[in-house]
Amino acid sequence: MGAKNITVPVLTGENMQELGRQVAQRVRGGDVLLLSGPLGAGKTTFAQGFGAGLDITEPIVSPTFTIARELDGRFADGTPVHLVHVDAYRLGGVSYAPGQDAVGRLLDELESLGLDEELEDPGEHTVVLMEWGEQMAAALAPERLEIHIDRPLKDAQIMDASGELTGDGERSVTFVPVGERWDSFAL
Repeated sequence: MGAKNITVPVLTGENMQELGRQVAQRVRGGDVLLLSGPLGAGKTTFAQGFGAGLDITEPIVSPTFTIARELDGRFADGTPVHLVHVDAYRLGGVSYAPGQDAVGRLLDELESLGLDEELEDPGEHTVVLMEWGEQMAAALAPERLEIHIDRPLKDAQIMDASGELTGDGERSVTFVPVGERWDSFAL
């Protein structure tokens, strides 16, 4: 039967980080999580909370320009964890080989970066958190937790008193458990 989708309203950046921490307490080695949402939705904020939940002390920043960052921390039970934080936004360019499909192109790019094996078969102490990875989901991980962040356009540019954009504003986060591993997923 499988777990049902779960949708959670999130109002602030702090709430988004706390949600990331909660999810981190439920992962184990070999897990793949796919994080999607429009620019500014809160993907990196979620990832920061996720990293804090794994006791990672290095800063969690968007890996957009490095494609992947590897960080070490600890699972909830204290065993070591190796987090691979991937941003697939710039992967899958438009130059395809004749007859090549989009997923094939993405897998070729991951292989050229040395990430294909780690993503297809994470080790017992590895967790993969991939932003913008929905286009690779079926090819990479038949067992995964998809995390979709939606932010209404009206809330996309909330400013504080000084005129700076804030991480606040209503969002909804939907968790889509895929595969037997995630059958019992709950928050």
